[in-house]
Amino acid sequence: MTPTARRLPPIAALLALLAGCQSPGTPTEREALRGTGDLGVVVERATGSLLLVDTSERSVIARLEGLGDLSHASVKFSRDARHAFVFGRDGGLTRVDLLTGEISERVMQAGNSIGGAISQDGRRVAVANYAPGGVRVFDSETLDPVADIPATYRAEDGTRQRAKVVGLVDAPGNRFVYSLFEAGEIHLLDMSGETPTLTRFTAIGAQPYDALIDPTGRYYLAGLFGEDGLALLDLWHPERGVQRVLPDYGRGEARLPVYKMPHLEGWALANGSAWLPAVGRHEVLLADADDWTLVDRVPVHGQPVFVMSRPDERQVWVNFAHPDNDLVQVIDTESREVIRTLSPGEAVLHMEFTPRGEHVWISARDSDRVRVYDTRTLEVLAELSSESPSGIFFTDRAHRIGL
Repeated sequence: MTPTARRLPPIAALLALLAGCQSPGTPTEREALRGTGDLGVVVERATGSLLLVDTSERSVIARLEGLGDLSHASVKFSRDARHAFVFGRDGGLTRVDLLTGEISERVMQAGNSIGGAISQDGRRVAVANYAPGGVRVFDSETLDPVADIPATYRAEDGTRQRAKVVGLVDAPGNRFVYSLFEAGEIHLLDMSGETPTLTRFTAIGAQPYDALIDPTGRYYLAGLFGEDGLALLDLWHPERGVQRVLPDYGRGEARLPVYKMPHLEGWALANGSAWLPAVGRHEVLLADADDWTLVDRVPVHGQPVFVMSRPDERQVWVNFAHPDNDLVQVIDTESREVIRTLSPGEAVLHMEFTPRGEHVWISARDSDRVRVYDTRTLEVLAELSSESPSGIFFTDRAHRIGL
């Protein structure tokens, strides 16, 4: 009997000895134990389904169905990276358990939604709604309602109206930041206390259509559809109000046709610059990350939609709007030149890097597939069948601000 066993009661000692005679676990038992760090999901927009994927094995684990309208769906992850929160366009909010591959909670919380965010402490889930315009906040464990914040504003005729909410992100201090499309406002919602506190920033520019928050959580940047320029809120100093930056960013005097507005959360910060998709132009713009002045332009294949940085910031990957959406281009951030043009499939919608950036997954909606590339050799490593895939989301987003 071992020294440890002699100190235990007889029954416990026997159990300890029996356990010591067993192997570390049968193959079935070992396979049943799984972390979530190499998991992710792929949205299948046409069928209202979700693929649960393993990013290390580059394989599909399961398909989950019954998630409603996923035509513009986004996904956030719980603090422990076990649960995915799926925000459907039809107002559905779904909580998916990544370990069991099952829907654990689902509520229909609005008529038309456009994404959401999770608070810094992981306790609250906020949803941005077009109809009715506003933000609704839920308990992340139960999806019970916590707060309902209407996005009201006074229209030119003096009536009180509701605006569509766009660009909802999480910020440090259990705060949420979002924009009101028709109102031209940015709102800061503080959920750190017992009751919500709302701060309004008015007259920030015409028709903010989307927004991002930088990786530090300091700067909230809203793009404007109704005029050129961007609206910047410094969350370290909200008392200074909203500033206008990059005044020429937009369609410019030529008012070029825009086939798809860029997704601001897909902008890249790399090698000391912000890499921005030009609106309506075949260019990627570079701005100084300190003062937001324009410093360079990189010609590309089409109108950029997502401009995403590899985690080590050495490369920026770009996809494009229709009709040039069958290609992806890779830019070297040091030379600021396109080094490769790839053909992942028809209607490329989204790209997602593995946490350390060795691979990138690319969805091609009209080719019904997801391709995985080695970001060093740019070779195809795997191809996964998927029904009209769009957004790809990996669990490392759980630990990053704004994602």
